[in-house]
Amino acid sequence: MRRLAAVLLLVFAAFAATPAAAEPDPRLDPLFTRLKAARDAGEAQVIEQAIWRSWIVAGGPGAVSLVEIGMNAMQAGDFPAALGLFDAVTVQNPGYAEGWNKRATVLFLMGALDASAADVAKVLALEPRHFGALAGLGLIRAKQERWDDAIAAFEGALAVHPFLENARKNVEALKRQRGDRGI
Repeated sequence: MRRLAAVLLLVFAAFAATPAAAEPDPRLDPLFTRLKAARDAGEAQVIEQAIWRSWIVAGGPGAVSLVEIGMNAMQAGDFPAALGLFDAVTVQNPGYAEGWNKRATVLFLMGALDASAADVAKVLALEPRHFGALAGLGLIRAKQERWDDAIAAFEGALAVHPFLENARKNVEALKRQRGDRGI
């Protein structure tokens, strides 16, 4: 009961805070340019981490706090609590792409594939280069056995971030399954 009260207090505090404007971070364009030009996976990983940091903090302090608590709940397997927190984030700040991305992730983990895909669409409308959302969409479509859509989503993620090894492996596996040769 105390945990629920603490979570509700945080949600109400976040709602009281003024939502951050959905202004794109001016540092992202050069980071994405560098990511595409990265020479190896190590260099790409450093750039990727900077992009993720920018995406996370874009929602402002209240949203970031709720996302962090939601991520902890998700990692602990408390998907309903995580979903409630991410719901609050997306209501408070609908222009915060990472709020939608985290909600899409927990919905995927809960097996709500169509709802997860709908949230991924919101992420991509706000940030079309969101390689995490694109890779997530690939996983959703693969679970739905929509092989061509899954391949297209993974390839979209790779077009933005050429060093996403799991996306590359998924494309190769799906194409082998479909009877293609190579990527």
